[in-house]
Amino acid sequence: MIPIDELSSVVLEEAIGIHREFGPGLFESVYESVLAGRLRRRGLKVDRQLQVKAVFDGEVYDPAFKIDLLVDDRLVIEVKAVESFNQTHAKQLLTYLRLLKQPVGLLLNFSGVTMKDGIRRVVNDYRPH
Repeated sequence: MIPIDELSSVVLEEAIGIHREFGPGLFESVYESVLAGRLRRRGLKVDRQLQVKAVFDGEVYDPAFKIDLLVDDRLVIEVKAVESFNQTHAKQLLTYLRLLKQPVGLLLNFSGVTMKDGIRRVVNDYRPH
């Protein structure tokens, strides 16, 4: 199992390549689908549109939410195609990380002129090893 920081680098490398090829302007589902395919081709396990249950006050809510991509059972990826990030996007990802008990997630916005401006790393009490 590769370290989470290396896993994040692989995802970012593929996201940048996809953005260079397609550019901005497509639906989120296109970027998500292509990214999932590219990561699988690199030998990574990728779950797409993963339904996740939540437990609150002793009751199970299934499904409570869906995450765009879960890579290698530990890196949560939220794909966006919006004009710009807002605070809700990062809060949403942080909540997903907390509920899934995962340390790191990536918020990727493919609508910018460059992919560099569309990358946010969100951490949930992350400690690098």
